[in-house]
Amino acid sequence: MSQSARLLKKIFLFSVLFLGCIRLQAAELQSWPQGKAAVLPKDKPILVVNIWATWCTPCRKEMPMLSRWYQQQQRSGKGTVAVVGVALDTDANLQRFTQRVPIRYPLYRYTGTDSRAWMKQLGNGIGGVPFTQVRAPRCGFQQTLLGTLTEARLNQAVEAARKQCVQRKVRL
Repeated sequence: MSQSARLLKKIFLFSVLFLGCIRLQAAELQSWPQGKAAVLPKDKPILVVNIWATWCTPCRKEMPMLSRWYQQQQRSGKGTVAVVGVALDTDANLQRFTQRVPIRYPLYRYTGTDSRAWMKQLGNGIGGVPFTQVRAPRCGFQQTLLGTLTEARLNQAVEAARKQCVQRKVRL
């Protein structure tokens, strides 16, 4: 098999896998509280995806920090960083939690039947929460942050994404 044929085969296989993941995400995520089918945004220069649950103590502790951090990013005028929270929880639990702890960024709810497998597809090999992923799709950046998120860890990951985009001459 020629080198170009092997390359085409790899591109085809990647496309099939990628499209399968998009379908999986669309079928298993809902915007919250609207309840409409959703996918993780792909048009944002840098995307922070925080996967959490109301029963997870470290998750609950990091939510106010993440909400403040998101608001600071929006006020800075850069507009290059988006944040999405994905809850592994019920509507009722989310309703109670968000009444006590205001969240300023979009929330989605995972509605599938195997959250561990879904998280593993996203790069979380242990399938635990809290789990945060920083993505910069335009420059191929992706970093997984397991465990409690701190502002310092988040800033480091976002800065690494920006640096990679600059190195690859990708405009954010």
